[in-house]
Amino acid sequence: MKGDDAVEWYDILSLVLSCIGFPTVCVIAYKSLYKRIKDADIKRTATQEGIQALLRAQMISEYNKALDKGYAAIYAKQNFENVWKKYHSLGVNGVMDDIHDKYMDLPDRKELLNNEHKLESKN
Repeated sequence: MKGDDAVEWYDILSLVLSCIGFPTVCVIAYKSLYKRIKDADIKRTATQEGIQALLRAQMISEYNKALDKGYAAIYAKQNFENVWKKYHSLGVNGVMDDIHDKYMDLPDRKELLNNEHKLESKN
């Protein structure tokens, strides 16, 4: 009889530990997964903001170079437009929209710039 009682207590103890253990394991796994997702989201946001800052700096630099020259070549405008679209998809501020519009309004060639000045001089 003693052997039978020991098996019953072992079975009961095993059942109780498995019932307590499984929910505990689930909670620990949930907390761990939640922390990993939260950390990944923080890193993703930082990466996104970093990329946005780099694109903004590149566009401002290109705008200033073109402004100094007085024109922006067609290929440069196409590149600027592509970068601006990627920047825009990351969530933009209004400053870059204004710079984009001004950049796109620059003449395509130096000759056009010179012709515009000649026309203004005649008037």
